[in-house]
Amino acid sequence: MQIITSLDPRVNRAALPENPDTSFVPKEELDQFKTYEVFHQPKSGARHLHVGSVHAPTPELAIAFAKEQYGRRGQSVSLWVVSTDDIIALDTSDSDVFETATEKPYREVNAYANTREKIESFKKEQQA
Repeated sequence: MQIITSLDPRVNRAALPENPDTSFVPKEELDQFKTYEVFHQPKSGARHLHVGSVHAPTPELAIAFAKEQYGRRGQSVSLWVVSTDDIIALDTSDSDVFETATEKPYREVNAYANTREKIESFKKEQQA
């Protein structure tokens, strides 16, 4: 077995094989904690913002971990903890649902992009 040599002595001490066995070994069911998404409110009246994730066995411990991780030093006035399994996301292939109807362009900001130019040219015509 060929061992990797490196300029880093830590790599040499690890005695890593040059061609390691890369066979995949699946993890056992329920061998890890659940993942919870954390949202915090930085000040009263502000909206909640996603700040990260925590891993915990129960929702109660998830809120405790979130408070310790994201609520220290007066950073938050409120925390929300949501199980990642409970979040439903729209697939990117369905992004066409965000497209606007073409029959109402006046509702979009882009419809007014050249309005200033029209006003300026009208003023110049009136002055001439």
